[in-house]
Amino acid sequence: MSSLIKMTLVLNLLHLLFSTASVRSNQSVLPIRSFKIGENATYDCIDINKQPGLGHHLLQNHTIQMKPSVSRHELKNHIENNKSYSKKIGCSDGTVPILRISNEYNTKAQFFAEKYLHPLTGDTPGVHIVGVRSRAGPYRGVEAWYNGYKLSIERNQASYSEMYIGSRLNNQVNFIQAGYIINPSFFGTDQLWTYGYFKGKDGKGCYNTACDGFIQVSRKIPIVQPININPGDPDWSRWSIHEDKVTGNWWLTQLIKNAPSVDIGYWPKELFNILNKSANIVGVGGIVRASQNSSPPMGNGNFPVGTRKNSAMFTNIEVLDSNYSSHKMDHFPTEIIVDSPQCYNIRIGKVQPFHRTRLGFFFNYGGPGGHSCGV
Repeated sequence: MSSLIKMTLVLNLLHLLFSTASVRSNQSVLPIRSFKIGENATYDCIDINKQPGLGHHLLQNHTIQMKPSVSRHELKNHIENNKSYSKKIGCSDGTVPILRISNEYNTKAQFFAEKYLHPLTGDTPGVHIVGVRSRAGPYRGVEAWYNGYKLSIERNQASYSEMYIGSRLNNQVNFIQAGYIINPSFFGTDQLWTYGYFKGKDGKGCYNTACDGFIQVSRKIPIVQPININPGDPDWSRWSIHEDKVTGNWWLTQLIKNAPSVDIGYWPKELFNILNKSANIVGVGGIVRASQNSSPPMGNGNFPVGTRKNSAMFTNIEVLDSNYSSHKMDHFPTEIIVDSPQCYNIRIGKVQPFHRTRLGFFFNYGGPGGHSCGV
């Protein structure tokens, strides 16, 4: 039986198993306002105190934190975005934008949460990783400029550009990841999306606001949204995942050049058991999931050769140490991950001190994928 048929059967079974659970709390609450910004992207402005994230069984007594105890807004950004920041969504005070989801979407979220790709554990068949990580924690956060591209991805493939922070103890893992994703089987389109994901103390994980856990706080920028770009054009973002100094919650902040930065929301500390007091692993890079016959492109589909604009990039990569002090990632012991060099690779950047573009610690990465990437 082919992997495609197996996946279809599993998705159908999950649809039956989770048909009751798929009635989301945001769908039972009358939205104050709705925004449609794309064919598969309608957002409902939901009472912040009735958002789906609060339905998690570990958050029954949770009090929403409206902003971080210490702002990351003072960071200076040095990469010019290819487009200016524009407001697409604007929910009123006391409400937050939640992506409207269908039963089918929720079923797929459950499936892909169970099969989620992450670089904290051992090798997974059909998964390939390129990037840089450090396992010399404790750490309080990670942040980077990075770009995403529109790619040609088959239905049963996925390609991510991500930053992550997590902890591993024996057979347990807790982690948080955020960045860009192309996953046609999940979203129903080969469009580029922003995303966030966590795996917590009960061994279960969740994408975005598709199930309980993440607390959306921003009225303007949701954790998940489609990015409309032309093939070959990069979309730049700078996101920060950082532990709150007072509450221990893990915040996701988008830092925007020439505009106020936005605290999108957070994953409460109650969700974690080995990530509730710092993390021991941080990393950034690309990751792909192959279909039965081939692996998809990573980054912008190019190997990191030529100028730094020819391939995908992570730059200004910074890590918060145990004292919440920010350092370039190479301040810590780092390791390079390349598990399929015939299909994907990495090139660590070098910038002369007199260079007027302050890229900090950066690297180019990616590749075309193909039929010979291995397992």
